Amino acid sequence: MTLASLPSDSIPRSRVAIACQGGGSHTAFTAGVLQRLMENPPEDAEIVALSGTSGGAVCAALAWDGLVHDDRSRAVRKLGSFWRAMAAREPWDRILNQALMIVMGLRDLMVLPEVSPYRLPAWGEERFREILGEHFDFDELRALARRPGAPLLRVGAVEVLTGHFETFTGEELSADCLLASAGIPEFFRAVHVAGRGVFWDGLFSQNPPIHDLIEQAIDELWVIQINASTCTRVPTETHEIMDRRNALSGNLSMEQELGFIDFINRAVREGQLAGAGLRPIRVSRIALDRELGYRTKLDRRAELIEELIEYGHAKCRGFLKERRLARRAGVAL
Repeated sequence: MTLASLPSDSIPRSRVAIACQGGGSHTAFTAGVLQRLMENPPEDAEIVALSGTSGGAVCAALAWDGLVHDDRSRAVRKLGSFWRAMAAREPWDRILNQALMIVMGLRDLMVLPEVSPYRLPAWGEERFREILGEHFDFDELRALARRPGAPLLRVGAVEVLTGHFETFTGEELSADCLLASAGIPEFFRAVHVAGRGVFWDGLFSQNPPIHDLIEQAIDELWVIQINASTCTRVPTETHEIMDRRNALSGNLSMEQELGFIDFINRAVREGQLAGAGLRPIRVSRIALDRELGYRTKLDRRAELIEELIEYGHAKCRGFLKERRLARRAGVAL
């Protein structure tokens, strides 16, 4: 029996988890995708978990904020407000942003020496913490996360001293947790999280966290992918090589975890895990399929941010249309 032949009120709701890959300013694309998912959620889907790393973690947390408040419009507003606050709009901020792009270009040419973030002012971290404080009521969110049936949140980071991959839950969410997940070590000092350790960017660990989501008995996993899986030609320039290297390293853990899900799916379909209570998980990717380059992950030009958000809207509309057609034509997931 196909889903199209079932009455609309008897179509089973699919339990969905959304995993958001990190990627600096490129995750404005993620914000656009999540805004559309919050505005026009499929009637046959229930979002039960979100995870993310770095900028993807912030976007996931903003969407989760709306879910635990049972107010999807709240998530849409906060995702837009956060990226408006992050964008370089004021003249002085535009100058600083352009200066950073120039410095990045000179570093690619090996014209400038490496400078430790511990020798630089911490104004960037302080501003980021301030913006987070404007968009999250962490005390309230931690309380809401403890309610029975609340959606799950997982934020990825890596503990610097032990090298352990760690995730922070909604019940312990704080500005430090999000800073830890987004702390690029070349530009930010390691972040101390009380009772947990000292952390760097989650891009070095699970990008994004996935295996924890399986425990939510999900039917579908939607991955919002920032780093390209393929490239059109062999990189030859230094900045191109760095860009591809970062994309490959950023995708490594994700592909391993998705490979594990594929292995479990095959085992379930072949009856090898009978009695384990597992069911196949359909994995879908909503990918930022544009070649933007590594430098632009640090570029906060308002025009770029707005373009990526709009592109996220468009890609999400396409994804939802394809999913709707597949659900109508296919068997239950």
